[in-house]
Amino acid sequence: MAEAREGTPVWADAMFADVEAARTFYAGVLGWTFAEPSAEYGGYTQAYADGKAVAAVVPPMPGQEGLSQWCLYLSSPDAAATAERIRQHGGTVLMEPMRVGDFGTMCLAQDPGGVTFGVWQAERHRGFEATAVPGAYCWAEVFTREPAAADAFFPAVFGYGVRQMADEQMDFAVYGFGEDRPEIGRMTMRAGDFPPEIPAYIQVYFAVPDCDRAVAMAQEMGGRLLFGPMNSPFGRFAAVLDPQGAAFAVIDVGTTEGEMPAFS
Repeated sequence: MAEAREGTPVWADAMFADVEAARTFYAGVLGWTFAEPSAEYGGYTQAYADGKAVAAVVPPMPGQEGLSQWCLYLSSPDAAATAERIRQHGGTVLMEPMRVGDFGTMCLAQDPGGVTFGVWQAERHRGFEATAVPGAYCWAEVFTREPAAADAFFPAVFGYGVRQMADEQMDFAVYGFGEDRPEIGRMTMRAGDFPPEIPAYIQVYFAVPDCDRAVAMAQEMGGRLLFGPMNSPFGRFAAVLDPQGAAFAVIDVGTTEGEMPAFS
């Protein structure tokens, strides 16, 4: 497998107080199957879509009990150097680069607006074995109240270009490598849409063959619909809160409506 370019989303995981309940929920909503938990790595449990590794669930680390949130990991050839750039550009390193066996090196960080994300320097674990297929990672967006800070920070750390969507009703941008390779989006959290108790975060999108069916299953299994389902030029999508409080989105990229927006 080719080396992922620095800044490419390469993995996603989430902590859950009740890992077994999380496994049941995501198996029902996304069709995941799971490996056996790894006792050597704190019960880390890898998830699969059609036999391909797509994410993981894990019990919380000491001091983080009760915190359930999806974390997106961005590729780095040198996690220590990336951590230093994070500090230089106003971010916070929450967990110093730590080697995980022969799988790779990880660190956790926040941008100046409080968006938590991971950095992954791959060795044996290269990251997603599949993307944009049912049950797999498809897209992600930084939800922030400080868009200018995010637009400066992420490109400075990962070398992205920034393109702004031409829409007066929505402050949305994409970070990526040229017009044909967006990597993640950036959405401004407006006060009328996001209560102050909702922190800034990265919303991870998983592909599904039927958005409405996935939402119905999520609700049946104790999840809560945050918004949608709604059509867009990118697909029909919805945001969901799982029963343990982790937000994520589902998208059917085969059901689209409207023209693609212009970016500058």
